[in-house]
Amino acid sequence: MITRADEAWEGARHFHAGSGDPDAIVQARSVEDVVTAVRWASLRQVPITVIGGGHSAWGTVPGGLTLDVSGLRTVEVVGDLVRIGGGATWGAVADILAGRGLGISSGDTASVGVGGLTLGGGIGWMVRAWGLAADQLVGAQVVAASGDVVEVTAQTHPELMWALRGGGGNFGVVTRFDFRAHALDAVVFAACRVVGDKRAALRAVRELMRDAPRELTVTYMDVPPMDPSAPAGAGITAVWAEPDEEAARDALAPLLARDDLVFDSLAVARYPDILLDMPAADPSAPPPGFVGGNALLAELGDEAVDELVSFRERHPASVLLLRSLGGAYADVAQEDTPFPARDATWFAMAGAFDLPGVLDVAGRADALRLEERLDALGCGFYGNFTTSTDAALAAKVFPPPTMARLAAVKREWDPQNLFRRNHNVLPA
Repeated sequence: MITRADEAWEGARHFHAGSGDPDAIVQARSVEDVVTAVRWASLRQVPITVIGGGHSAWGTVPGGLTLDVSGLRTVEVVGDLVRIGGGATWGAVADILAGRGLGISSGDTASVGVGGLTLGGGIGWMVRAWGLAADQLVGAQVVAASGDVVEVTAQTHPELMWALRGGGGNFGVVTRFDFRAHALDAVVFAACRVVGDKRAALRAVRELMRDAPRELTVTYMDVPPMDPSAPAGAGITAVWAEPDEEAARDALAPLLARDDLVFDSLAVARYPDILLDMPAADPSAPPPGFVGGNALLAELGDEAVDELVSFRERHPASVLLLRSLGGAYADVAQEDTPFPARDATWFAMAGAFDLPGVLDVAGRADALRLEERLDALGCGFYGNFTTSTDAALAAKVFPPPTMARLAAVKREWDPQNLFRRNHNVLPA
């Protein structure tokens, strides 16, 4: 345990997305450390913020106990069963699995934590081929609010297992995730720049994905200059979930034939090599604000295309991201996980950076209107893709029937709401 009186405090309070100001920090090196920390916090009713990869904004909420589980990062492979420590990051996991001809659908950033991404669902490069990260979860080891270590499967604790597959960090500290991996030697990765009309290009991608094989997942991104991992401007990236370049070219043929798209690459690649390497936040600088929203879209209609592209054009310091869904994502019945909108075909995120001298009052109002429009256009909201710590967001993440079921699970496993530094589900 580290407090402000300790020399290690300043370094310990920094994490990937920013800096925290908790009452104390525990750097766990074992499951026993986690048990001790949870029991200590439970006795005193001190809220716990769990830090793994550290991309979440919740670490910036002051006070409470920060439980840093990044020391729990072992990866054990037994056949296609992969047991991963709760503090591991996806880049490290992908690298280990690639050497064994295996893969798990993760996010698209190497430094993102396995824990946070999976508990929130996990839309990644293989979402159409294999589903969400949570869809591949078959078991977990959880330290509950009581301090008990619980082995969770669909057979031993079916309701808790259901809740872990998209219900967030509401139910305990997951010290080990058990996934069923897929055979994967390599992928085909393609990237192109949009050099013509962005609306036309985005409509072309939409039409391509209506009947595309599930091996193909595409992303449209339009960003300002930020860092080398995200080149400025509009571009389309695509992943074919097999090392078959000819098949990938066939699937992408309508885009390859367009004059308004310039392909810079289309080649077989190792899966770990396509994960972005996002630089950590500068701990000395306050994190930039962000005004906008996201939506799971049943259909990417012309109205949505125009609204999203127009917003990006109006605001130089803004971002637009769209990723295709469907395929294996849609194979999972809505009631089988807490994740919303299994009928969605696209995920969209857009907004503006709230920086001094960049976003004025009118610009902020415009960004807030966009957030409202995304709510109206969407059929669901993705909790992992928000930097807000607003407690009211949980009602957007989980529809009423899902929330009621999660609240019943919460009552059983965390009746005092010890784990509330998240998109919080109140105990029924």
